[in-house]
Amino acid sequence: MVHARYDALADQVERTPPDPLDVPSLAARAAALPGRVAAIEALWDGDTVHDWFVVLVAVLEGPDGEGHLATVHHRPEGSLPRAAAAEAGRALADHLGVPFHFPSPNVPDDQAPRWRAVGRPAGGSNRSLKRT
Repeated sequence: MVHARYDALADQVERTPPDPLDVPSLAARAAALPGRVAAIEALWDGDTVHDWFVVLVAVLEGPDGEGHLATVHHRPEGSLPRAAAAEAGRALADHLGVPFHFPSPNVPDDQAPRWRAVGRPAGGSNRSLKRT
């Protein structure tokens, strides 16, 4: 019944296009955030509708600041969210000259340690942090 209803109303469903993952788009989103970017982080999240997906965030200098850059679901071209997010996050981090942190790149884990918890120096960014 749900499928039949979806088919009948499909032309009225507004679809949101996937977030852009190119460096210029992500850099523009990062530049619009209220603070200096200290790192780029890729984090697993999930729900019953989308299953597991990856969220790219800019970790901002300051006590707890961060800004959402993109949500990466399965991509239309077929790439997995982890691969697309890792590639985009690493490229943006390289562009900005900050560390990239993906605490669990191979297995969905929404409890993996965040960048702030893995040895970030108190005085600023840690560019020597292993880029995973």
